[in-house]
Amino acid sequence: MSSLNLPQKKTSTESKEIPIWAPSIKQQTETQVYEFKKKIEAQYNQQFVNYQQLWEWSIENSSQFWSNVWDFCQIIGEKGDCLLENEETMEKTKFFPDAKINYAQNMLRYRDDSPAIIFKTEQGNERTLSYAQLYDEVSKWQQAFTAHGLVKGDRIALYMPNMPEALIATLAAASIGIIISLASPDFGSQGAVDRFGQIKPKIMVAVDGYFYNGKIINCREKVKEVHNRIPSI
Repeated sequence: MSSLNLPQKKTSTESKEIPIWAPSIKQQTETQVYEFKKKIEAQYNQQFVNYQQLWEWSIENSSQFWSNVWDFCQIIGEKGDCLLENEETMEKTKFFPDAKINYAQNMLRYRDDSPAIIFKTEQGNERTLSYAQLYDEVSKWQQAFTAHGLVKGDRIALYMPNMPEALIATLAAASIGIIISLASPDFGSQGAVDRFGQIKPKIMVAVDGYFYNGKIINCREKVKEVHNRIPSI
């Protein structure tokens, strides 16, 4: 009987070989992490030989690290005076407990013609919205919500598939402090009622149908049922 020449299993020591791929020096120096590293080094008179050392510094200097992340990412908002609360007790730690930001304001900071959303349907139809177009669409939806009497703290139910309008509605709501709950239209009516009913939404934004697996799924009756079973809408 002939024997099989099977490869021998490597020990943990033997398996520590050169990675299959590693970025070149040029590639490394063109990353945002590298740019961030240089800013930290200059500001705090540090010198990090590798990413591991930067990571270790971030653990030992959490407040400074995250404050610099905020600045480097150009987050629009108020950082607050307290950067880190309860640093010694992990489960009670809070970063930027006094901070105030608006998600929509940060997401809509650009108003140019570069693509913000590239959407493609199951049928292959493609739609692109620039940052300028996205801003205009969000503005229209925000005005519609305001016209319906919605104010900060109100809730909206989105019964919608993954499509640009779901993002647009979310940004419009966030821009004025409205809380969103979203469910896909393939949710059954009971599942949608269970999810939406908890927050007592004032309005529900829904589609009349969606595409799935080459079929058009009509959900008008399901939308009506969900609407009728949530008195707050």
